[in-house]
Amino acid sequence: MIRLHSLSTVLASVLLLITLPAQGQEQAEPWTLQKCIEYARVHNIEVQTREVSKAVSDVELEQTRAQRFPTLNFSSSFGVSFQNATTYNDFMEETDAASYSDNFGLNTGVTLYAGGKLSKTIQQKKLDNTASGYDVEQALFDIEISVIQAYLQILYANESYKIALLAADLSRSQVERGLEMRKAGSMSKGDLAQLQSQAAGDNYQVTQTKNALASAKLQLKQLLELDLEATFEVEFPDIDSLEVLNVIPDLASVYLTALDNLPQMKSSALSIESAQMGIEIAKASKMPTLTASASINTGTNSSAGTAYFEQLGSKISENVGLNLSIPIFSNKQVRTNITKAKLQSKSAELQDQSTRKQLLSTIESLHNDAVSAHSQYISANEQLQAAKISFEVVSEQFRAGLINTIELITGQNNYTSALSNQLQAKFQTVLAIKLLKLYQGQNS
Repeated sequence: MIRLHSLSTVLASVLLLITLPAQGQEQAEPWTLQKCIEYARVHNIEVQTREVSKAVSDVELEQTRAQRFPTLNFSSSFGVSFQNATTYNDFMEETDAASYSDNFGLNTGVTLYAGGKLSKTIQQKKLDNTASGYDVEQALFDIEISVIQAYLQILYANESYKIALLAADLSRSQVERGLEMRKAGSMSKGDLAQLQSQAAGDNYQVTQTKNALASAKLQLKQLLELDLEATFEVEFPDIDSLEVLNVIPDLASVYLTALDNLPQMKSSALSIESAQMGIEIAKASKMPTLTASASINTGTNSSAGTAYFEQLGSKISENVGLNLSIPIFSNKQVRTNITKAKLQSKSAELQDQSTRKQLLSTIESLHNDAVSAHSQYISANEQLQAAKISFEVVSEQFRAGLINTIELITGQNNYTSALSNQLQAKFQTVLAIKLLKLYQGQNS
């Protein structure tokens, strides 16, 4: 199996989509590459997980913004008290041994100043929220790559299966020819056995490539999160050979463009800004905090001898106040938080550097694959033409009885091997170039 690199999308100008032939019965409409991508964007679990994380981030941002507004709370309580001694009210009337009381309160408060901690926290949440949005875009980017990689692996497996069928057909023809020559007395039993052994090996290779094709289809089906009972067949498009000889994008240009445009890099840069804002938030804890509060309270008591609503009106108490809190000593909590925030900022910078290096490594590998596979494809074409002519010659010579079976089998194996080499180089070249263009932001 060749190592397949993935690409963003393959348009109709590159791939001519063809439908699978029916086998005994009408089949469901096959899945095109674009259909697979669109389905995965909606149903893939990793994408959905990132979207849920983004929704959580949206809620957290709104909750942080709401901290600017005053709070308002209503409270009430009800109590019963019992006394053993006889009590009297204001009118010297004997009262019950049990009395009931109600209390009601309305309280509000707002932070007037906290050293800029609240505004900085909101800024940090905005950065985190934007980064979360880029994480969703990166998840979509990644699943698209994975789907295309799996889809094109199917195309490669299908072409390999065709080559295996061709080799098996050739071997079967050689065996049939060998049987005729054996009957005519012009071939030994050993030579015929060699041809039959070659045919058996080629038939085994057909089984292997067929299984590889089925495995590739299963991998894509699982990637799409399709149900067990869902039928799944794909279209097998032709890849224009002109794409193999396409101009390879410049390495530096691809890398610099990816640094600016890749969602992963944008998210990484925002993580650094968020961590730096975290330092400012930790430092803000050194500053005084000024809050304002207000409350209104009232209540009733059954032993007061006054009507219920009259008590509610007469016992109203109101309060307005300011509270100033100045941190003096907090067991190194503020200093520790500042140190931790600085370390987190350094960690974010190191992670960004690692991400940049990983991106460069990926693009360098792609570029190297494109260059090497490009030259290999040219050589493979020359090798294939030579191997094809050579095999045609040895086939004619074998039928004429001029060469032995070993030379015939060697010529056939060289031909099918050249077909496989050309196929591998073709896929590697096209996919590497397409992926480089993807990192350049080109959906060609």
